[in-house]
Amino acid sequence: QVQLVESGGGLVQPGGSLGLSCAASGRIFRINAMGWYRQAPGKQRELVAIMPRDGTTMYADSVKGRFTISRDNAKNTVHLQMNSLKPEDTAVYYCNANLKTSWYADPDDYWGQGTQVTVSS
Repeated sequence: QVQLVESGGGLVQPGGSLGLSCAASGRIFRINAMGWYRQAPGKQRELVAIMPRDGTTMYADSVKGRFTISRDNAKNTVHLQMNSLKPEDTAVYYCNANLKTSWYADPDDYWGQGTQVTVSS
């Protein structure tokens, strides 16, 4: 079993900042990529930011320059620092990890339970 536990999120005013953290635990052999997705009401889940094991990063155009993803491979954690938040950033944010549970297993995607981020005055 693999668990992804998120923390952070909440209510913030436009222009404010929030940080999200996610810790992966359980039967983990190797994590390939960790990242964050979000889903706003009535919309599809979309990629926010992702970081493969090599440390490269990829961001959605809508968050470039405002959000920063970081990762600790030793602790199996990923963090998303969100600055200059806008009302359109309001969504449920999900942590994602693409990982192998053993050396012979195929990699698979695992998800956190989601955490609400609301940007409103």
